[in-house]
Amino acid sequence: MAGQITKGYKALLEEANAAIETLEVGEAVALHGDPGVVFVDIRDIRELEREGRVPGAVHAPRGMLEFWVDPESPYFKPVFGEDKRFVFFCAAGWRSALATHAVQQMGLAPVAHVAGGFGAWREAGGPVDLPGSSPKKS
Repeated sequence: MAGQITKGYKALLEEANAAIETLEVGEAVALHGDPGVVFVDIRDIRELEREGRVPGAVHAPRGMLEFWVDPESPYFKPVFGEDKRFVFFCAAGWRSALATHAVQQMGLAPVAHVAGGFGAWREAGGPVDLPGSSPKKS
């Protein structure tokens, strides 16, 4: 049948979650501000503008992530060449699980992602720059 997929998103998430480190939101909030940790927000820019940002997080859109991580890419971002721990997050933790798995397979380490994403971060009282509050560009 045309359009038939052989592996769905649930299987992809299961594989990713079995292979990566997942931080509970409290663990992630406790790491915020640690100079050895880079938080990476992979949400779409419209999500950031609508819901706010984690202060100091690097914005790396999911669609460009692998290109920004690879030093051979013309789109490489030097932040990904730093000797730091990278903590990825999205809105709810699905995209960040897949993204963390992808960059881990590329050799970026150490990496982890935040269970529950930005929604859980906000609910846990993690710091947020709200829309319109002129956050620093990253």
